Amino acid sequence: MAIIHPSASVSPQAVLGDEVQIGPRCVVEGEVTIGAGARLIGDVYVVGPARIGEGTTIYPFCCLGFPGQDWKFKPGDPTPGVTVGRDCILREHVTIHAATRPDRPTTVGDRCMLMVNAHLGHDARIGNNVVMVNNSALAGHCELGDSVTLSSSVGVHQFVRVGRFVFMSAGVCVSMDVPPFCVAPETQRLEGINRVGLRRAGFPRDHITAIDEAFRKAFRPGNLSRAQMLEILDTLGAGCPPVEEMAEFVRQSKRGICPGSGRPPRLFAPLLHRIRRGRGIEPVAEAPDHQDPMA
Repeated sequence: MAIIHPSASVSPQAVLGDEVQIGPRCVVEGEVTIGAGARLIGDVYVVGPARIGEGTTIYPFCCLGFPGQDWKFKPGDPTPGVTVGRDCILREHVTIHAATRPDRPTTVGDRCMLMVNAHLGHDARIGNNVVMVNNSALAGHCELGDSVTLSSSVGVHQFVRVGRFVFMSAGVCVSMDVPPFCVAPETQRLEGINRVGLRRAGFPRDHITAIDEAFRKAFRPGNLSRAQMLEILDTLGAGCPPVEEMAEFVRQSKRGICPGSGRPPRLFAPLLHRIRRGRGIEPVAEAPDHQDPMA
């Protein structure tokens, strides 16, 4: 039997599983299904249609299912809403907006942890075992594969795809697709593979070696065309499913692939242009000697 605090407001359309706990001042509005053992600690607002999986815990001031921040979406337009998987943890002030597409909801997989102030825009989809650290944000229509980790304040541009087991460092922003198993330590740049994550997940050593070789040859140069990357990955991927997965990810990319560290950052382009033309670095002019106004 569900336990509902007297100050909570729960829609008669809501379906609550066994041992669901609805804490003080929570609002459950419309067609909302909450699985057994889930807990809304307090001051949580859920707008249907929405589904919350078994054993999920939602902390105060989370808002789920409000309309997406999209001018094209009008009040009253049909929406499949939001789906949150089982055994997830949504910490304080997490926001997940309802989908604008009629065919699939904004989706959080199973066993995900969304830390304080994390945000999923409309139509975003994240897989299982995903961690989004404080203030990380996904724009509309983003997709994260399983076991992705976004560190604090990461920003992901709309429609960007991030492959499985990707690790992104704090403050990184990306507007291009990030292939599976890679590490993004800087904005719009790849640097190596997520060895720690792959080992912890039990990937065979020969697969990790093959993934590393695929990264070094296909992604690290940063200046290869899609066709060149696919030629390398298809060759190395024979008999290695993870590398085949990398190839398929590149094949389906619509926003292009984040460049590797072999391509210099855009910030340095003017300097490199000068060096290649033999002009070098202009010396900084010395400041004139200080003149004593009382002399």
